[in-house]
Amino acid sequence: MAEEFFIPQLGQTVEEVVLVKWLVPDGAQVSRGQEVMEVETDKATFPVESNAKGYIHIGPYKEGDVIPVLTVVAVIGKPEDQFQLAGKQVESNQVVGNQATDRKEDNDQSVITPIAASTQFASPRARKLAAEKKVDLDQVSATGYDGVRVVERDVVAYLSQTPKATPVAQRMAADTGVDLRALTGTGSGGRIVKDDVTRATSTVVSTLSTTDRAAGRTAAEVIERIPLKGVRGIIAERMGNSVHTTARVTLVMEVDATEFVVARERLKSKVTEAWGFAPGYNDLLAKIVAVALRQFPYMNARLASDAIEIMSQVNIGMAVDTERGLLVPVIRDADQKNLHQFGEEFRSLAEKARSGRSLPDELSGGTFTITNLGMYEVDAFTPVINLPEAAILGVGRIAPKPQARGDQVVIRQMWTLSLVFDHRLVDGAPAARFMQYIKQLVEEPYLLLAE
Repeated sequence: MAEEFFIPQLGQTVEEVVLVKWLVPDGAQVSRGQEVMEVETDKATFPVESNAKGYIHIGPYKEGDVIPVLTVVAVIGKPEDQFQLAGKQVESNQVVGNQATDRKEDNDQSVITPIAASTQFASPRARKLAAEKKVDLDQVSATGYDGVRVVERDVVAYLSQTPKATPVAQRMAADTGVDLRALTGTGSGGRIVKDDVTRATSTVVSTLSTTDRAAGRTAAEVIERIPLKGVRGIIAERMGNSVHTTARVTLVMEVDATEFVVARERLKSKVTEAWGFAPGYNDLLAKIVAVALRQFPYMNARLASDAIEIMSQVNIGMAVDTERGLLVPVIRDADQKNLHQFGEEFRSLAEKARSGRSLPDELSGGTFTITNLGMYEVDAFTPVINLPEAAILGVGRIAPKPQARGDQVVIRQMWTLSLVFDHRLVDGAPAARFMQYIKQLVEEPYLLLAE
């Protein structure tokens, strides 16, 4: 009997993948453990190995298709076996278009069900969350499987963007097609009321006409279209959610990094040969931040639906620029690792991220993120919080600047750090104390020995 070959579960948060390419032709003889296809998640590209020995008969899935995990995409068996779709035999060269599946959780025979053109088609996790939050799935914009399958992140995005409105305003908006998310409420506490919808209704026609004309001009100027999927799509989604849902505040602080630079140079000359790499500013700063997060645990937090959760582990995400987009490998228990261990793990994870070999769990679970643009001669910037974390630290370049010291002007190595935090979780003064502590350790790095 032929063995089903399906998309494996690639981490706890992955619901679907993009089929990058088949590594073997239809009908080829394969061995168990042989790589037969490559798939892409929102974070990395992975090879998928054969789970059986025999001849592979590939289903109607081609490069670029978005496929839910646990979907049966081929069968492996005898030369005369055929792949079957929903009880129908599919010839090896038959084109049936984009289709997706839900694989039953029990041991019954899996059924491949074509996607209907309705947003009611949703992943099990999306349905569960929608039921818990009493969300009508017909109102949720789908991003899964070419924009027709609602996945969990779509429900989360809908919940985060749905504004408060009176029942009358909600009914009026539904009847007139006004998007409540585009309105500013004038009622108590910013709630959208009837008059807000009435004003918006009167401008819908003219707004649409203006939009149509603008779209025509824009279309004539487009020289390339980059699909918002894979890593780029998830960045767009998460950054948009972060900007629209967090109460962002930025603290900018200039730090005298002269002693920090000296300490790094001395350390570099002593340990590079033994460690196999030169410790960098990112390593040293991350160690300082890890110590600071233990000292100020309210910065090592996230926002749940009904509470602020202080995290037990200090898991630091380090933003890495890759050809596929920005990825954030996570060093777990960073406060418990020495500088050598941290640097070694960071370099390994960064290399995997740049080569597209990161595992999903290596790019999730962070409690605080550091992002550095200093190597691009950026002095300061305002990064976007990596949800659901409470804050992110932006790092600029270290540059010599004249500084007043008593009655003299001296040249010091100055460093600008930008802490962006969510005011819903942390107030300004506590965040400033956290920042001030980091400044103190950078300016006097020997204090780390006292920690």
